[in-house]
Order: sequence, then C-alpha cells, then structure tokens
Amino acid sequence: MALTAQQLEVNPTEIKDPPIAKFLFGSRVMAIVWLFARLYVGYQWVTSGWGKVNNPQWMETGAALKGFWVNAAKIPEAAGAKPAITFDWYRSFLQYMLDTEAYTWFGKVIALSELAIGLCLIVGLFTGIAAFGGATLNFNFMLAGTASTNPLLFALAVGLILAWKVAGYYGLDRYLLPLLGTPWQLGTLIAPNETRRITGRPVLA
Repeated sequence: MALTAQQLEVNPTEIKDPPIAKFLFGSRVMAIVWLFARLYVGYQWVTSGWGKVNNPQWMETGAALKGFWVNAAKIPEAAGAKPAITFDWYRSFLQYMLDTEAYTWFGKVIALSELAIGLCLIVGLFTGIAAFGGATLNFNFMLAGTASTNPLLFALAVGLILAWKVAGYYGLDRYLLPLLGTPWQLGTLIAPNETRRITGRPVLA
C-alpha cells in the first residue's frame, strides 16, 4: 500500500535533523556524556588560564605572548624548511599585533578568557557560548602552528556547541536556560505568560 504525503510527513519548506543528530545533540540521555566532555575541556582551560593569570609575563608585560607570536610569525631561513604559519594573511595579522605592541594588553585578555571559559564549562554556565569561545582560541592557536591538545579540544568544543541545549543540563544551564531563554525564544523570567502561552511549558522543560 502506497504511503500518503501526510504519513511521509512531506514538508518542502523544512528539512528535519536525522534521528541520530537529535539523539547525540538534543537528548538528555546524552547529557551525562557531554558532562564528562565539558568537565575535561573546562579543566584544561582552567589549568592553562590559571597558570597564565599567575604569570607576570602574561599579565604585566605580555612578554610570553610576544615570544609566542614572534616564533609563530618568523620564516625559517633554511632551504626547504616550512614556517609555522601556513596562511600569509594570519602571519600579517600577528605581525601587525607585534608592531602595535598589542601583546601588552592582549596577554591579559587571553589569560582571563581561558580561565573564564574553563570555569563556565565546569559549572555548566552558558555552555554553548563558553565552548564557542574555547573553540575560537583553539582555532587561533592552530592557525599559529600550535597543535598540542588544540585539535582534540576544538573537536570537543564543536560537539558542546552543537549540544548546547543539553550539554549544561547537569549544571547551571539546567535552571538558567528555562529562565532566560534565547533571543528567539524568551524564557519564563523575561516573558513568563507569553512563553507558557506559546509552548505550554517553560523553555527546555
């Protein structure tokens, strides 16, 4: 017997996510998995940021960041040797930051950002935003030619971004997201009556 369009749920204006994606990134069953990923990534950022915050070469002079930029931007003189940075536009960007002595203040930004990102991930506060900030740092470190743990942390951060609705379920997001909502779906704290009228329940309840 042929299936009807209604049975097939044909809707040319909407392409639905595959069930596996809904399970991985939207199911509360996976929240515990993302909790461990979140704690691991958060711990890595906290330890890295804490070390920088307590280092005068990051927080006062910016000498540590300057040294990192200089090593990343230099072009080896040896024949056949490859520079750390693949893309010339990124090398030019770092050279501009060196020429303007931006390291004197940008070192503080990086150190405090790493610490803040780590703490937010550990307690599950605005997990998606924190993971995006971490992924941005990882991406820049990789553009500068540094591998280390950055590829792994970047991959986990992307997963946390995709799973933002449930990645912080075992954390503060479990309570804050329903209260605050999002720019496209207000929470009960901002528009309690309107939210319940439209959805019949608080956001993410």
